[in-house]
Amino acid sequence: MTARDKTSDIPRSAGSAVAHASGSQTGASKRKSHADAEHIAIVAARTSAAQSAREVLESLYPAKSPEDADVIVALGGDGFMLETIHRFLDTGIPIYGMNRGSVGFLMNPYASEDLIGQIRRAESASLHPLRMVAHLESGARVELQAMNEVSMLRQTRQAAKLRIHVDGVVRLEEMICDGVLLATPAGSTAYNLSAHGPILPLDAGVLALTPISVFRPRRWRGALLPRTATVRIEVLEADKRPVSAVADSTEVREVVEVEIEENRDVAAEILFEAGQSLSERNLAEQFSL
Repeated sequence: MTARDKTSDIPRSAGSAVAHASGSQTGASKRKSHADAEHIAIVAARTSAAQSAREVLESLYPAKSPEDADVIVALGGDGFMLETIHRFLDTGIPIYGMNRGSVGFLMNPYASEDLIGQIRRAESASLHPLRMVAHLESGARVELQAMNEVSMLRQTRQAAKLRIHVDGVVRLEEMICDGVLLATPAGSTAYNLSAHGPILPLDAGVLALTPISVFRPRRWRGALLPRTATVRIEVLEADKRPVSAVADSTEVREVVEVEIEENRDVAAEILFEAGQSLSERNLAEQFSL
């Protein structure tokens, strides 16, 4: 997935960006697999390009509400796609994205012709998010999920000072840096890659722990961890060096500690046009110049 878009362009409620049509209620129990899909829901970013595409598709294909659809079609860029994945993560409904934004690593090319056929021929990727539990200075506890990465970032001019535990063992007693992130294989081509972390094959079974502008220890460039690992990051001198935690595009501030692990109880099903699977895209990205 490409670098996160901090400006959310999906509405918090369905509103006009979700196309509804009257018809019989199929229900989740009757939902077909994408290979046999008949009913689609259409969600779109609020940009003019995405809204125009939505109007075209609505005129060609009867649209259902998301809860009655076999597949959700998302129109926008990667930021909108991430927001859509989060919004429907607990539903299990497959999502087929089409690019009407600026970046489209997660998206398929936009084409209005034979959309149902495109969806039926698509290749599927099942992605598990990271679960982050953040403990704040106030005593509050915040739980969030991330498809790309969880990042810890300094809030002020002061560098962050962090201690890293993996499966209960202190692996770095003290790190002075701008921050650190833990990325999924799907998210390894995003912020992680920009921070000089490795691109991970989807089936590698590992997560990337990558420092951001590390000052001490100078030669530490990160680690590959098994996907079963639990990572705990402590903020040292939090009053002097405040740190925020970000799960994809959702930020919480004044953090004193976070715990991160892969959430195997939840999965997002993302659809890609035949021959352009997410695994292929991750591999191709390693050879891009």
